[in-house]
Amino acid sequence: MAAETSRSVKVIDQSKVAPPLGSVSTTAVALTFIDVRCLFLDHTQRIFFYELPHPTLYFTQTILPHLRQSLSLSLLHFFPLAANLLCSPPPHDPYILYDENNGSVQVTTVESDADFNHSVANHARDFKALKSLVPKLPLHCLSSSSNTTHVVPIMAIQFTVFPNSGISVGVTLNHAAADGRSFNHFLKFWASMNRSRGENLTSLSLPLHNKDIIEDPHGLSSIYLEDLRKFGNLNPIGDHQVPPDNVLTTLVLKQTKIKQLKHWIATADNQQQSKINDEEIRISTYAVAYCRERFGSKIPATYFGNCVTLIYAPIKRRELMGANGMVIAAKAIGRQIYELGTGSVFKGEEKFSSSSEEIFKDGRVVTVASSPNFWVYETDFGWGKPKKVEMVHINGYSCFSLAESREEDGGLDIGVVVGRDRLDLFNAIFEQI
Repeated sequence: MAAETSRSVKVIDQSKVAPPLGSVSTTAVALTFIDVRCLFLDHTQRIFFYELPHPTLYFTQTILPHLRQSLSLSLLHFFPLAANLLCSPPPHDPYILYDENNGSVQVTTVESDADFNHSVANHARDFKALKSLVPKLPLHCLSSSSNTTHVVPIMAIQFTVFPNSGISVGVTLNHAAADGRSFNHFLKFWASMNRSRGENLTSLSLPLHNKDIIEDPHGLSSIYLEDLRKFGNLNPIGDHQVPPDNVLTTLVLKQTKIKQLKHWIATADNQQQSKINDEEIRISTYAVAYCRERFGSKIPATYFGNCVTLIYAPIKRRELMGANGMVIAAKAIGRQIYELGTGSVFKGEEKFSSSSEEIFKDGRVVTVASSPNFWVYETDFGWGKPKKVEMVHINGYSCFSLAESREEDGGLDIGVVVGRDRLDLFNAIFEQI
C-alpha cells in the first residue's frame, strides 16, 4: 500500500465549555486505589466518525452551538470531566479538583482536507494522521518555593470537519478519572442530550459519584502511590510518541467465524493446559472481565470512576508460537476469568507494581482496550449511528481494541496498529484463521 499524501489541518475555533454557571460548587475528589493504579496507564483516546454532508460554515454556525450547550448540560452531571488532576510531591496525594473558576473542557474545532471515506475504511490508514484527530491534554506546573504541582485537565474534545462529507468527534480522557464504562456512559448521555435538544431525558441514568463504595482495607492506594513515585510516574504525560510509519487497520470477525473459533477452542484436545474441565472455562467473545460484575459488594453500573482489575495470562513463547497457540491463548485467558469467580477480585494486588514490572521486563505483553459490550455504535448525536469508531491510544503490537461490528450483529471489529512494512504479513496470518 502506498503512503498516503500528507494532509493539512486548520484550527478554526477554540473555546472552553463548563457546567452552567453556579451549578457545581468547588469539589475535591479523592482517588480510590483503582484510580491511582490507572495513573500508570495512557490517556484514553476515542474517535467517532459521522457522515454529515455540510460545509464547514454550517457546522460552526448551526451544529457547534448545540454541541457546546449539550456538553455544558452534561458536565453538570459529569463534573469531574471538567476538572483537573493535581499531582504534588509527598506527603500530598494526587486528587481531582473541580473549581468553578478553572473547571472547563477545552473544545477545539479544526478543518481537514483529508478523504473522509478513506479515514473511515477498514483498510490500513496512517496512524499519525488519525492521532491528529484527537486533542492532547496539556501539562501545567504550579511552582512554589517548596514544591511543584503538576496539573493536567481530565478531558479535552476536538471536532474535525471534513467539508461536505462528515465530521469526527475526538475525545481524550485522563484514565485516572474514569474507566471505559464510565466514559461510555458520559458519551451516550451527551449524545442523547444533543439529539433531544435537552428534552425527554427522563430515561437517562445519572452517574453515581460516591467514591466510598470502593473500599481499600489493605491500603493499596498507599502502596501504588509509593510505586508511582519510585518509577517517576507522577509526572502524568499519558501519551507516547507515534512511530512515523505505523498504520491502523480494522480486522472484521463475522459471527459465523467467531462461532467456529469458539467450537474449535472448546473441543480442542489440550488436556495438558488445565485440570479444569473445558466447560468450566469461559470461552467468551471477549475474554476480559470488568470488575463491576465480579466485585465482592455490588457496584452500581452507573458508578463513575474506575472499577476494573487487571489479569495476566502468562504463556511460554514456544507454546504460543506452536500449532495450537490460539487454543492455548484462549484457554489461558478463559482460565483466569474463571478463577476471578472463585476468590477475591483483588487477590495479590499489593504485588501489582512489582509483578507488572517483572512481566514487562521478561516478556512481551499484549493488552486489550475497550469492549464490544459498550455498544459504541449506538452513540447517536442526532446524525445517525457512527460511520466508524476508533481507539487511537493503542500502541503498536502491545495493544489492540475491540468493538461490536457496525455491519453485523454478533460480529467484532478489531483495531490493530502495525508497521507498514509488516502489514502484508500480518494480513496473511489473519486470513489463515
